Amino acid sequence: MANHHGSEGLVRVGAGANLVAEVTGFSFTQTAEYAEDTTLSDTAKTYNTTAITSWNGTITAFWDETDTNGQIALAPGSNVTLVLAPEGTDTNDMRYSGSALVTEITRNVQRGAITEITFNFIGNGTLTAATS
Repeated sequence: MANHHGSEGLVRVGAGANLVAEVTGFSFTQTAEYAEDTTLSDTAKTYNTTAITSWNGTITAFWDETDTNGQIALAPGSNVTLVLAPEGTDTNDMRYSGSALVTEITRNVQRGAITEITFNFIGNGTLTAATS
């Protein structure tokens, strides 16, 4: 069974797939929504097997206001191409890509700590899985 260390992951943004600087972590969730089609005569709930899929996630980083092609490109309301690579980009590593809408940015400033920034996004279409 293969497992992976978090230090292998990276996030890229934009058509040129620019590396997002100072990323400390990211997560993404894929879901499938099914329409219920239970009738009055059914004795248990049933669902139409055609699903509408969606995805969303979060990227956390140390704030870097000079990262114009990475963090700055993830402005609220922007529609960007994301490449999420949990394993990195070595040969045969899995990566996930798709168009995403940036919905929220949070900056966390604490005395004695490095300022963090969190980007929340929702998928705008299909999330594609591929190997590097």
